[in-house]
Amino acid sequence: MTGETLRNLLQRRPFEPVRIKMSSGESFRIPHPEMAAITRNGLIVVLPDKRGQPSERFEFCSFLHIASVETAGSVR
Repeated sequence: MTGETLRNLLQRRPFEPVRIKMSSGESFRIPHPEMAAITRNGLIVVLPDKRGQPSERFEFCSFLHIASVETAGSVR
């Protein structure tokens, strides 16, 4: 996975929610493009609170450990 690929997905209009699946089996849903930031080596995902709003928690996802990315229809 590359930053360029993820950047293209996050900049799509209209935006489609994205689910990042990690090699560890964990997955992180990105319901809004402002809930993710691309760095040189990975992706920072802001985790939602119980209401689905951005929280103070985040997860760093290294490009090396992103196993797959799903969009729109497959993300719930």
